Amino acid sequence: SLLPPLLALLCLGVADPNPDPDRDPDEPWCPYKVGGDGAAAAGARLCFRPPARGFQCAARGCRAHRSAGGALVANVLRNGSVLLQWGLRHWGPPQPRPAAALRGFALNCSWDGTYTRFPCDSVELGAACRDYLLAEAHGSVRYRLCLQPRYAPPRPAPPAQCVEFRVEPAAMRDIVVAMTAVGGSICVMLVFICLLVAYITENLMSP
Repeated sequence: SLLPPLLALLCLGVADPNPDPDRDPDEPWCPYKVGGDGAAAAGARLCFRPPARGFQCAARGCRAHRSAGGALVANVLRNGSVLLQWGLRHWGPPQPRPAAALRGFALNCSWDGTYTRFPCDSVELGAACRDYLLAEAHGSVRYRLCLQPRYAPPRPAPPAQCVEFRVEPAAMRDIVVAMTAVGGSICVMLVFICLLVAYITENLMSP
């Protein structure tokens, strides 16, 4: 069927380089729904994204931020996107057949404004998901993301683990700054050339 690959094109992500032992290998697709407040939450659609393995947070283009419990990691990339990765091993002692009771994950996001904290879109992820990509994050803004597993009754949900980080300015802003610097240098050079031509014309050439 061509439906899963077409749905997968809607999203992009990278899987955990250390996969959990309780992850079902026969369920590679990550289903999720992005919701907001009011009508936005009611109209949220189900989306699928395929996992990709072998991601490494290189020091030159990525900075990793880990939650206090160690279960949630935010990999902040230089292009302005944030890759979230998590595992169940750090959410307390192992339970019998945890994958059978796991229903999914709830991801909540917020970021600090000038005077208050603004909520981001909430995300509901399936039990097979171990990563999620924030494709566009605001530069120079401090984010707080909290992830909580959801289990079937009577097992209670463990407490959420949160990670805070600040996104560096996007690469395009660096390009604009570099182009502005080059343009300013060219203008200065043109001014010096004009002054030199005026000096030669005024002092060295005969009337």
